[in-house]
Formats: sequence, structure tokens, C-alpha cells
Amino acid sequence: QLEGINQMPVNPKRGLTFATGLRHILRQDPDIIMVGEIRDRETANISIRAALTGHLVFSTLHTNDAPGAITRLIDMGVEPFLLASSLEAVLAQRLIRKICPKCKEPYKPDENLIRNLNSSIAIKPDTKLYHGAGCNECMQTGMSGRTGIFEMLRITGTLRELIAARPTTEQIIKAAPADHISMEHDGFAKVLEGITSPEEVLRVSKSIGEEE
Repeated sequence: QLEGINQMPVNPKRGLTFATGLRHILRQDPDIIMVGEIRDRETANISIRAALTGHLVFSTLHTNDAPGAITRLIDMGVEPFLLASSLEAVLAQRLIRKICPKCKEPYKPDENLIRNLNSSIAIKPDTKLYHGAGCNECMQTGMSGRTGIFEMLRITGTLRELIAARPTTEQIIKAAPADHISMEHDGFAKVLEGITSPEEVLRVSKSIGEEE
């Protein structure tokens, strides 16, 4: 139990859905609301209206990346002008495998891989890349444990105007702030830090593209 925090488990069989639970919570004048997941139009609209009335609302949504969350909410039926007025930021994340520390070693990727990498990050002649050679500790996989790659999209004034006009995901990406970093680029930053391998980031990036 945490002081000042109330949790309400949903039970659709008894009529307590995310939407009905949100209505009950709003009557209690909460400071912060955490909605486990936005699954439908009703829950999305109540969450948006809660944010518009001064409540800080956190929730989750299944999308490929941060810009995709905006178009998903609009597709769910949220009015673009309401979303533009209430949304502050979107955080997206994926899990990637880490290189096994026991068998980690520098290596030179093949030419095809280097070409793929150069389209995303600049590989200099003295850049060191690492992979796991495989050992008993990692069951010869070269990988051990996981970490996250992240993407934070801050909603600027420019993006608010764009969201109100019902944009595509591509338009949102183009209008993102200059300091916006995609999950793929965050992954490649971890490649340069020696945390994960280039192949792992390309594998996860490919899976993101296939889901779109």
C-alpha cells in the first residue's frame, strides 16, 4: 500500500471497464491519473477530457513508435483539436538484447551491414563495433540480458497546429523538434557505446517497419 495512491482493478464482466472506472475516479478529484491502457474510443475520450480539466494523465497504447501514437488516437475517434490541446509528450520503447560481457569482442561487420549502418549513423575508420562471440555463459548466443531503446516526442506549438489538422505519421516525423531522436537512432547510439550489436538494432528496427 502506498499513501495517497488508490488503485482500481477493472472487471468488464461486472461492468467496470477502463471507461467506467475513469468516470468514478474523476468524481474523487484526483491529482494524477494512470490509465493502464487505452483500448477504445470511450476510454481515449475520457482520458483526453480529464487532461483538459487540469489532471495529469498517464496511459499506454500499442503503436510502432511515438508519432504513431498520435495517429492511433485520432483513428480511435479522438477529435484532433482536443488531442492537440491536451497532449504533452509521447514516450515509445522497445527491448533489445545486450552483448554478453563474458564474450564481448570488437569485430568488423561485413560490407552489406556497414552500408545499412551508414544510412543511419556515420561509421568512421576508427569506430569500434562489438558483438558477442558466444560462450557457455550466454549459451553461445553472444547476448545476455536486455535494455531499452527509447523515443521521446515532445509536443511543440508547431506539432499542436499539425495535430489539429489530422496529420499522417510521416508529417509528424518531419515536424518533430530538432532534438527528437527515434528509437532506431537511440539503438545505434547504444551500438557505438558497445552495449548492443548492430545486427540486434537492425533486427528490432526491421520488426518495427514490418508492423507498420
